[in-house]
Amino acid sequence: MILFDSVSKQKKELSKKQLNIYLCGPTVYDHAHLGHARSSICFDLLRRVLLALGFKLSFARNYTDIDDKILKKMQENKQSLEELTAFYISSYEEDMRALNVLEPNFKPRATYFIKEMIVLIQKLISKGFTYTLEDGIYLDTSKDKAYLSLSHRGFENNISRLENESKKHNESDFVLWKFDENFYPAPFGTGRPGWHTECVAMIESLFKEGLDIHCGGIDLLFPHHENEACQCRLALDKNLASFWLHNGFVKIDGEKMSKSLNNSFFIKDALQAFQGEVLRLYLLSSHYRAHFSYSLQDLAVAKKRLDKLYRLKKRLSLEAFKDFGAQELKEGFKSEPALNLLLNLKDDLNISAALANFDEFINESNQKLDEDSKNKALKTKLSKALEETCLILGLGFLDTNAYFQFGVSKDEIDFIEEQITLRAEAKKEKDFQKADAIRANLLSKGISLQDTPNGVVWEKNNE
Repeated sequence: MILFDSVSKQKKELSKKQLNIYLCGPTVYDHAHLGHARSSICFDLLRRVLLALGFKLSFARNYTDIDDKILKKMQENKQSLEELTAFYISSYEEDMRALNVLEPNFKPRATYFIKEMIVLIQKLISKGFTYTLEDGIYLDTSKDKAYLSLSHRGFENNISRLENESKKHNESDFVLWKFDENFYPAPFGTGRPGWHTECVAMIESLFKEGLDIHCGGIDLLFPHHENEACQCRLALDKNLASFWLHNGFVKIDGEKMSKSLNNSFFIKDALQAFQGEVLRLYLLSSHYRAHFSYSLQDLAVAKKRLDKLYRLKKRLSLEAFKDFGAQELKEGFKSEPALNLLLNLKDDLNISAALANFDEFINESNQKLDEDSKNKALKTKLSKALEETCLILGLGFLDTNAYFQFGVSKDEIDFIEEQITLRAEAKKEKDFQKADAIRANLLSKGISLQDTPNGVVWEKNNE
């Protein structure tokens, strides 16, 4: 497996078969947005590919559950820290399930690692890498000769978002611990951790043997990841990770998605109009390092692409695949389409080539079925290949009828089922004119009927 490393700015081959991976997760003060979806889906694909290639993984995705934004939201909502963060963690995990994102092995929360953060900060203090201002403990970045080696920025490009700007020794210095009498006692003063300290402490606690791959959005490269790497070098005399991987921005109307710009689309908004798998395929369709331009029109195109998968699944009379999970991805892949998919994805997740192969497999499968529709051995072979490719991509896990009936309300379903019953009665009474009229009326409402050996099934037309 070859991956592009942000530090060396070149592709490097993974040399180990046992890997520890850490993904920077959300700050849980609001519902997850499309940027969260893009990052989680891109690195879920990485995880699926590595598992399918026989790598053994320990995968962590953290939650930042203490932060200035969280404290502000607590005051607005009149909720406790635990109430607020538990609600948004639950919301986030609901979205991840809808997107077929594999459950992490570890889901560390910052507030569960306060002791470890205090120990880390004490090490930095004892080594003379910090100084104290009235609002907290700061790290002196001038002490780190390798500072900016991750982001490759010049000091003139540093823009700090921290308070107390005029009193900092260097513009790039950052807070490790904010003094606050409402929070955690520490030898250097009661307070709460700075954002950049949290991940280092969690990574060191979870992966004592070292971190192989650190993942996250490109917006985290500086200052967050740069400052993580700095702390690890100074406190622990080592690099935090062997590989650093970053996915590109999500852009809306040509602008980087940002809550400050009022263009931050929640995942839940997209899921009102499209199923999670449609959003997953759409966000996967560009290379993970590329910036992604979101539009509803392109999302609709992705739906048509996914329809072809479910048409083949329906043609093969496949039930919903068994519940996706890491175990299924450890069983080995033998079909030619799955092996071709992995061959492309082994090269820094070359998704364009992989999806082109996948589309070709679906088209060829339909051609073979057209030529020999009753060949049971062929259907078995195609079914196995489809399941394997779907497991790698994280698609195809829905029941086919449910997939094609998405977006229909309960009242509409009741009406459709009532009309199907009336049509069956009309056909039984040989009133074919009435039966045809019922079918035509449903079709005018965007509902098509299909008579099958197992009864009538219906679909919502999206044309």
